[in-house]
Amino acid sequence: MSFNIEKTLNSTVVNIPPSGIRRFFDIASTMEDVVSLGVGEPDFVTPWHIREAGILSLEKGHTHYTANAGLMELRTEIAKYMKRRFDLDYDPKTQVMVSVGGSEAIDAAIRCLVTSGDEVIIPEPAFVCYRPIVQMCGGVPVTIDLREEDQFRLTAQQLRDAITPRTKLLILPFPNNPTGGIMDRQDLEEIAQVLEETNVVVLSDELYAELTYGGKHVSIANISGMSERTVVINGLSKAFAMTGWRIGFACGPEALVKQMIKVHQFGIMSAPTTAQYAAIEALRSGDKDIENMRKEYDMRRRYILDGFNKLGLTCFEPKGAFYVFPCIRSTGLSSEEFCTKLLEEQHVAVVPGNAFGVSGEGFVRASYAYSIKNIEKALDRIERFIKK
Repeated sequence: MSFNIEKTLNSTVVNIPPSGIRRFFDIASTMEDVVSLGVGEPDFVTPWHIREAGILSLEKGHTHYTANAGLMELRTEIAKYMKRRFDLDYDPKTQVMVSVGGSEAIDAAIRCLVTSGDEVIIPEPAFVCYRPIVQMCGGVPVTIDLREEDQFRLTAQQLRDAITPRTKLLILPFPNNPTGGIMDRQDLEEIAQVLEETNVVVLSDELYAELTYGGKHVSIANISGMSERTVVINGLSKAFAMTGWRIGFACGPEALVKQMIKVHQFGIMSAPTTAQYAAIEALRSGDKDIENMRKEYDMRRRYILDGFNKLGLTCFEPKGAFYVFPCIRSTGLSSEEFCTKLLEEQHVAVVPGNAFGVSGEGFVRASYAYSIKNIEKALDRIERFIKK
């Protein structure tokens, strides 16, 4: 009998499709003269004073492991940052964990909460990692289709209708990737009222919290009675233009964070030491950097939103993150067809909305984490594509 490695693979993992975001990015990378609005990564370089702190840590010989939970100095800065920016209180000794990007913290939280048969409510469209992680834990994803007419917000009634005795976790991905939708305080208070009579935990993915326009971000952990059941995931990738440094963090109830550190300990050991020292500087002295980048994103946001609407690809106004989510149904094409033909014919890369869930069909995600020049060129090519 000949050995066949494929027969040994975990069928759950095998049956999970790869990321729809990366697929279009990988195709675009093989083509010339491509204008990409596809990948959600800031086009800013990490500010110099942050890079300098990382370089200095290397010069000082800080090249060893840190504590599993992260440098105590960094956890202290995280707690100060969360209090200063979002009015949230966490004990850096017991309620904060430093992770390898926000995605690792999401994975650790879900693994510590979800067991076979547990239901996890995921409002969609949403970032691509939640559903696969839940499935790999043996959990059951229960999706809620967010609606454009609600500005892609989760409503209390939708949540109430989705909760069952098997519901373990609600994932709250706001500001939202891919839609740019947000939840304001009143929305979150209504969600909290639904949850208060349940034993459901909340995973609040707030990686885009600093990129909120026209108002200040509010975390569901700010709402009365919610902090004890909420783990907040955040990081430095988006707000500080530090994607490649891979520093995220989780803040939440001590009992949950303790178990997350255990998962992190066995799977990762500790986040990169150099990146942790850079993160200390970012959180301590980077408020002006955040504001400068947010102002630039806001200008791009208004420009690209106006551009898509003028092309007849109607788009509600996103109030967070750095994405727009225009509707392309008027073209008569599916999301996949639109993105494939646009890439082939005009060399413009955007991401099909259905990569973020079934409810994203009929939309595409375009990022404005790119220069105005790139956005302008992309809009010109999209106009030619639509006319053709």
